[in-house]
Amino acid sequence: MSEGKTGLPGVPPADLPKDLIDLDGLSERQITTVLDTAMAFREVSEREIKKVPTLRGKLAVLLFHENSTRTRLSFEIAAKRLSADTLAISASGSSMSKGETLLDTAKNILAMRPDALVVRHSASGVPKFLGDRLPCPVLNAGDGAHAHPTQALLDLLTLRIHKGRIRDLDVAVVGDIAHSRVARSDMVGLRKMGAKVRVAGPPSMLVPGLEEEYGVKVYDRIEPAVEGADAVIMLRVQLERQKGSLFPSSREYARVYGMNLERLKLLAPDGVILHPGPVNQGVEMTPEVFESGRSLILRQVTNGVAVRMALLYLMVESPEGPPPEPRQSR
Repeated sequence: MSEGKTGLPGVPPADLPKDLIDLDGLSERQITTVLDTAMAFREVSEREIKKVPTLRGKLAVLLFHENSTRTRLSFEIAAKRLSADTLAISASGSSMSKGETLLDTAKNILAMRPDALVVRHSASGVPKFLGDRLPCPVLNAGDGAHAHPTQALLDLLTLRIHKGRIRDLDVAVVGDIAHSRVARSDMVGLRKMGAKVRVAGPPSMLVPGLEEEYGVKVYDRIEPAVEGADAVIMLRVQLERQKGSLFPSSREYARVYGMNLERLKLLAPDGVILHPGPVNQGVEMTPEVFESGRSLILRQVTNGVAVRMALLYLMVESPEGPPPEPRQSR
């Protein structure tokens, strides 16, 4: 990975670690560099020709061993807009479904000579395992219930664009905290950037020690958690990671913990709603909330491409140099 100039106006030198496993290892300055770079790349996605030659000739391997639509497509679009080649490997089509070990998979990926590996896996720790054995940058696209750093970064970017800052914002994270990798990464990222964080969920979906480990306030009811909040991140109930039912029914969950128009009034007057997707409308929130002007969910999707372009640009050595400077508006 090249160190030194980013080549983008107003963006400080990048010194990111070789791999992006979680946000624990990033400083506030490093996160700010990623967000600043993503802001520069947002303009590329608004052009008529949505491509720059920055990573022409580079290969990004997308290893997705867990179902994904938004994250996989977002990374694929990001790589292609940087002119990189992509190779997607899914769980059903890979040799791991036939008994190949993870170490064998690492060796086979190495033989492809990739310039970056994006990995999503149902088991926590897989991205780090591969990152320790591969010379190319490894980007974690979600591992088990451990971390989802790129989702947290796009949440931070969305808040910074909409609110103008992250520091001192009151942000509530509501839902299945215990099984959510997004919750963990969001808590780490938000606290590093100076936000005040509250979390809420059913007692069966919380874990002990959140206050001490993450420096957040914990509630077992949604109302006090979202009251006066500048932003609320609603989480999907992670049924696929739960061992047994942790709540009587989806209908009961929606009644007690779902975001509706009445609860939306508890937020700050300009408070906004985020969600990592996919949204179970009628469970985590009502359709009226999703469609309201206070929902930033679709903007999160747009910002996700810019964040992932920024990470690939910062972490992969570019043969073509920096992308062109943003065009001046006339």
